[in-house]
Amino acid sequence: MPPKARITREMILEAAYAIAREQGAEQINARTISKRLGCSTQPVLYHFDHIEDIRREVCRMADEAHTAFLMQFPEDADPMVAIGLNYIRFAAEEKLLFRMLFQSDNVNGQSIADLVDVPDLIPVLKIFQREARLSAEQTKLVFKTLAMLVHGCASMLANNSMEYNEAEIIPMLETAFMGMVCAIKTEDTQP
Repeated sequence: MPPKARITREMILEAAYAIAREQGAEQINARTISKRLGCSTQPVLYHFDHIEDIRREVCRMADEAHTAFLMQFPEDADPMVAIGLNYIRFAAEEKLLFRMLFQSDNVNGQSIADLVDVPDLIPVLKIFQREARLSAEQTKLVFKTLAMLVHGCASMLANNSMEYNEAEIIPMLETAFMGMVCAIKTEDTQP
């Protein structure tokens, strides 16, 4: 008789990640993971003391996937528009992961200022700053303002309140970004 397949920690996390993508993070439990892996719940409980540990790891995996998704755009694209569009597109394509990352207790208690100071955001802000020729503080202000617009649009998509239409979204992002940059630069030139 062949030996039973060994269920690894990585296999459990991959199964839980797939469940989060397909059914939602709230469906992650020992039973759904073991069913997906075709095993008993024992290996799941052996590798993880608590289901919340698995959910935290899945959230970390989703956050990494989200960050990679944001940063994939053509070299000749306007980075501000491309990153905003990717954020919105992620919500349209990965509704359940988006909800887990941004519409749950994962961001509970954080302010907009806290979100702008996240280390993963530093490369994005540097791109914004360079492209718009703004100071670091001006860049943060523009980013916070655009983040509200982009997140609102993404939230509507993730909750099926609207349909994804890139042809409508791109001009909206371009106008908002150019308007914010122009407003900030105008403020700086006022006596």
